[in-house]
Amino acid sequence: MFILALMKKILLLSDTHSYIDDRVLDYTQNCDEIWHCGDFGSVKVVEVLERIKPLRGVYGNIDGHDIKACFPEVLVFECEKVKVLMIHIGGYPKRYSALAKKELLKYKPQLFISGHSHILKIMYDKDFNLLHLNPGAAGKQGWHKMRTMLRFCIDNEEIKDLEVIELGAK
Repeated sequence: MFILALMKKILLLSDTHSYIDDRVLDYTQNCDEIWHCGDFGSVKVVEVLERIKPLRGVYGNIDGHDIKACFPEVLVFECEKVKVLMIHIGGYPKRYSALAKKELLKYKPQLFISGHSHILKIMYDKDFNLLHLNPGAAGKQGWHKMRTMLRFCIDNEEIKDLEVIELGAK
C-alpha cells in the first residue's frame, strides 16, 4: 500500500504596490499557491495572480475598498497540518501589533505572516512557538532597496525549504 504525501509549495509576497514584474510571474509557475500579505495596490495585481494559481491574502493599509471587498484584514487557515495567521500590519516577535498579539493568543498558529515594513524577516518566536515570516516588498514603492519575496514548502506539519528570492533593485 502506498500513501501519497502531498506537499504545498508556497510563493509568499507582500507590498507589491500595483507592480508585478515578469520575475515574480516566473516564480509563480513552480508553486501550488500564492500568498500575498497586503498592499496589493490595485485590483490588476489580484487579477494577474489569480489567473496563475490559487491566491490567499489580506488587505493592506494602502488598499482601497475594491481590494478590501475581496480580502480580510486577518486571515486564519490551515495548509496541510499547519495553522497560518496572516495580518498586513503585524509587527514581529517581541514587537507585535495589538491586533496581532490578540489574534496570536486566540488562534495559536504555527506560522505567522505579516508585511507592511518592507523588511524581510524570518524569525522563530519561542514565546508563541511559531515561525514568523515577512517577505519584504516585491514592489517598487517604499524605502527598501532590494525587492524580495519568499518561497517555501509545507509538508504535513513541517515548514521547510525556505528560500529568499531577490528580485533586483527597485
